[in-house]
Amino acid sequence: MKNRHFDKSKLPSRHVTEGPARAPHRSYFYAMGISEEEIHQPWVGVATCWNEAAPCNIALNRQAQAVKQGVKVGGGTPREFTTITVTDGIAMGHEGMRSSLASRDAIADTVELTMRGHCYDALVGLAGCDKSLPGMMMAMVRLNVPSVFIYGGSILPGRLNGQDVTVQDVFEAVGKHQAGNYSDAELAVLERVACPSAGACGGQFTANTMACVSEAIGLALLNSSGAPAPYESRDEYGMASGEAVMTLIEKNIRARDVVTRKALENAARVVACTGGSTNAGLHLPAIAHEAGIDFDLFDVTDIFHDTPYFVDLKPGGKYVAKDLYEAGGVPVVMKELRKSGLIHEDCLTASGRTMGEELDRITREADGRVIYPAAKPITPTGGVVGLKGNLAPDGAIVKVAGMTPEEQAFTGPARVFECEEDAFEAVKARAYKEGEVLVIRNEGPAGGPGMREMLATTAALSGQGMGKKVALITDGRFSGATRGFCVGHVGPEAAHGGPIALLRDGDMITLNAITGELSVALSDEELAKRKGEWKGPRPTQYATGALWKYARLVGGARQGAVTHPGAKAELHVYMDQ
Repeated sequence: MKNRHFDKSKLPSRHVTEGPARAPHRSYFYAMGISEEEIHQPWVGVATCWNEAAPCNIALNRQAQAVKQGVKVGGGTPREFTTITVTDGIAMGHEGMRSSLASRDAIADTVELTMRGHCYDALVGLAGCDKSLPGMMMAMVRLNVPSVFIYGGSILPGRLNGQDVTVQDVFEAVGKHQAGNYSDAELAVLERVACPSAGACGGQFTANTMACVSEAIGLALLNSSGAPAPYESRDEYGMASGEAVMTLIEKNIRARDVVTRKALENAARVVACTGGSTNAGLHLPAIAHEAGIDFDLFDVTDIFHDTPYFVDLKPGGKYVAKDLYEAGGVPVVMKELRKSGLIHEDCLTASGRTMGEELDRITREADGRVIYPAAKPITPTGGVVGLKGNLAPDGAIVKVAGMTPEEQAFTGPARVFECEEDAFEAVKARAYKEGEVLVIRNEGPAGGPGMREMLATTAALSGQGMGKKVALITDGRFSGATRGFCVGHVGPEAAHGGPIALLRDGDMITLNAITGELSVALSDEELAKRKGEWKGPRPTQYATGALWKYARLVGGARQGAVTHPGAKAELHVYMDQ
């Protein structure tokens, strides 16, 4: 154990461990075999999203044991707890997807409540699937405790016919199967080999995008997100993360000292240059909101606009997370951004050192295969861009990584669907035409409720060979695995009376990722007339329970689909209670 002195009189755990009045509390701790010395040390919550729902989360409980060892070595008392997670790969394509985004806020809420209820002094959070990563980071920033995030690691790629395959290939194979171009037997083989290990989806989908964010924003130790989940080396990062949080307690470095406006900009840069998931445009504003920082979708996309895209990852490119790790990972990516003057080096990180000091320690360079030099990028601007216009006054977002400039502009007549199921059935039946813009509405945060992802529909289009022959817009979300001209987060959403609610079949829609336009060829007068005739949001079946509460509380996608007023309204500081 490191010889350190911690002033317990200034830590929240004093409320459950110190003084005669806390004898009943201490009796509980003795019941669990905690020693007197351990009772009077700082208490560290070790939170995981472990469950048996999917491979993304299955290794988290084992990794948490390494974190706890690190906390003990650093002079702290670790207490492990778990929270929920909803895995998008399982929730995709049915009612379950309504639970996904709502789970992000439920994770943040439950971690907050557990930390507050037991007066833990710091937090190490482990997460594996899409919403659990931002949910855990949101809790850290909300509580403003010394915090270290650690990703559970990515899945290894499957192999079929000499090629790497991922779950994205399975979703797209469903489209090929529906089109009669893929047999039952071929599908049966692919589904058995696509996901060969523990870990989250291997492409630069939402989980790996937010894992990269965790390093870039400073909440995770550099390079900790890279090693695939099955690698035993992940335990070393777990140990190091546990020790690091004790250093943060000692120095009183809290989550909001790390997550600043500059740190959020660093994170957005890494999303753009890696061709990351459009969902980062939702999660970065939500994390910012927990810190009381104004940083909305337009702030994110402004950074995307002038960031080169130079990391060649699926779904737009060739490689998966394991390849990025072997090429040097996020630290090498950030070194390339630094060479172009695109990184704020003075931001604090989970190590207690600045980002600049951390990058000075990195000796590896871009390999030119997975990580291109930033000075010679794949494309000069980011892999994700924002759109705005009379159809999206509050913005929208699209991933263009892997698309040619010619593919980034599209004009066509609208074909309107009132929900994802209707659109998916039409795609299965090929009841749409080349050149159309498919519109899926009533799928926003409030209107869905839950802002579902549309991977089943977009993957079916790709599988039918139509991914580049139609465009798709929605007030819902897209999976990080989506490709093609698919625009999400259109705001305001239909349930809030946004222009997407007023569209009719045949309206001419223009999407242009180069100029940043999303518009409909209707005059202001016509839109106002239709708004006057609008009969209000589509009724929902969700009249009770969590989704009812979520629909009532959730705000627009532009601000991150958040469910409470944020740090600006804060009157109570947990750490200083």
